[in-house]
Amino acid sequence: MTYARIARDAPAAIHAVVHGQAAGIAARTSGSTGEPREVLLSAEAVRASARATLNRLGGPAHWLLAVPQDRIAGAMVLARAEMADAHVTRMPAGPFTAQGFAQAVASMPAGRRYVSLVPTQVRRLLADAAGASALASFDAVLVGGAAPGMELPANAVETYGMTETCGGCVYDGVPLPGVNVRVRDDARIALAGPVLADGYEDGDNSAFEVRHGRRWFVTGDLGDWDGRLDVHGRADDVIITGGHNVHPATVERALLALPGVKDAIVVGVPDPEWGERVAAVVACVPPAPTVTHIRESVDLPRHALPRLIVPMDSVPRTEAGKIDRSAARQIAAAADPKEPA
Repeated sequence: MTYARIARDAPAAIHAVVHGQAAGIAARTSGSTGEPREVLLSAEAVRASARATLNRLGGPAHWLLAVPQDRIAGAMVLARAEMADAHVTRMPAGPFTAQGFAQAVASMPAGRRYVSLVPTQVRRLLADAAGASALASFDAVLVGGAAPGMELPANAVETYGMTETCGGCVYDGVPLPGVNVRVRDDARIALAGPVLADGYEDGDNSAFEVRHGRRWFVTGDLGDWDGRLDVHGRADDVIITGGHNVHPATVERALLALPGVKDAIVVGVPDPEWGERVAAVVACVPPAPTVTHIRESVDLPRHALPRLIVPMDSVPRTEAGKIDRSAARQIAAAADPKEPA
């Protein structure tokens, strides 16, 4: 048996995996940190992930599919529904809108309801009365793909995971049943358990390691672990300015707490004196905040305060809805006046 590609036909691939007709699925990474790669996930891993999620959420429910089904988040929505013989309602074609979301929710069958969303979708729904009401009707709202950067509604569950772990495997900081977490000496988060991928189609499996007989996936993320996981952000994204390490996610959360700021991506731009300068690409309600206003309003150490603000109508994101930090870095570098703010 082979790995069925969700990019070709996600429903058929998931059906084959759930019913033992395929060895697993091939799922493409988001590409937010480089070129997309095909990840090989066994049927056992997909089923284990689906069972663990349903167990954590309190049992089967009908699902609204509001994320792309050809990516792991959407494929796992299909898997959880298929495992529980539950109904899947799909969003209308076209861009995601609060109105379309509310209409789709209204068409769902009666009973328990779950949905998986990215933070940008949640933010748009909360800004719309009908969208917020529809969102509140769910028994659980899985929010993943990026740090939320906002206060989530009471029915939301913040998830952490990636394609290599069948999507979210840590919910609200607590691993799903069977999943293990540790933080290495270099502060990188490592994950183990039945949800782990078999490897990559290209054969480069250097991101996996065996420790004390257990196989681990070493993520590119930094964090702390004391029985609950606290994710700081990607190791590659850390900005080193004047000898200080700045985690972009920390600055982004502070910016998103400011009135009028709808979205933000924080990156480093080269600086001859400091090594890097903290820059922020922001989407906001006009007028755009100035560097001075932000530096006076945000409660962060001085070295973490943005020295460059680039206002835009929207921040760059990948097809999967994740922030595109590489594109944001190019935008910030092009807008950089090359002079300290």
